[in-house]
Amino acid sequence: MTSMIPAAIDPVALSLGPLQIHWYGIIMGTSAILGLFLATREAKRQQIDPDLLLDMMIWVLPSAIVGARLYYVLFEWEYYMIHPEDIIAVWKGGLAIHGGLIGAFIAGYLFVRKHNLSFLKMGDIVAPGIILGQAIGRWGNFINQEAHGGEVSRAFLENMHLPDWLIEQMNIHGTYYHPTFLYESVWNLVGFLLLIGLRKVNLKRGEIFFTYLIWYSLGRFFIEGLRTDSLAFEGAEWLEQILQALWLPMDALFEPGLLTGGNIRVAQLISLVGILLGLILIIWRRIDKTAKEKVDETKETQNA
Repeated sequence: MTSMIPAAIDPVALSLGPLQIHWYGIIMGTSAILGLFLATREAKRQQIDPDLLLDMMIWVLPSAIVGARLYYVLFEWEYYMIHPEDIIAVWKGGLAIHGGLIGAFIAGYLFVRKHNLSFLKMGDIVAPGIILGQAIGRWGNFINQEAHGGEVSRAFLENMHLPDWLIEQMNIHGTYYHPTFLYESVWNLVGFLLLIGLRKVNLKRGEIFFTYLIWYSLGRFFIEGLRTDSLAFEGAEWLEQILQALWLPMDALFEPGLLTGGNIRVAQLISLVGILLGLILIIWRRIDKTAKEKVDETKETQNA
């Protein structure tokens, strides 16, 4: 008797005539709304008009989507040069989170400068919402059966005590793969709890935002090494050796994911920069005697 491969989850959640609503868009939209909700609550607590957050999101969200797509298309230009009609097909996946963060940070910085607000203060407010949104957004990759790692056995997934519906969604054309979307989602959820907890500590302004940068980048660096769809480029051999040496602790447990298109995983390099930048900025804020304590922020005016 021929074994049947279970059907994957349909990426289309709802069809209304020619209009198709994809689970990917629903999940990404939900993550953005929840992140905005958390940010506006914290803004109220810190005596900032929540309407400013709403106005900022009008600029930040489109900038994040455009940045995420352009970043991905840039590193996959050989494909999109031949298939230009797919450049705007974001419902098929292909949103690079680092590009989205770059686009969001640029738009956010310009907004807060225009309204004479503190970028670091706003960063502390929105950081927990961002990382929670990332934790939720990874499930869009799960639905699309993308952003996974290398081949594993079904027994490997069963030993993780995963539900059958999740295991079977990682069965792509008869082969099971590392659920790297899940690893990153859990890592980001823990990061969200960490950032919420840090709000109760007397940190200097910006340190919650910098902690987000370090935490997310640290997890992404190691999880990226398991993936088989990493954006890559051909870089210097010494840089490749540094990245391989840093990933070595994972090498004792798992085989790295197949890498094509170069020898440097872009996300690993950006993550390394994020870790170093976050650490340097925290040290700098600690050395800077004029840096304001976060505990006093609720007493400040919104123009501080």
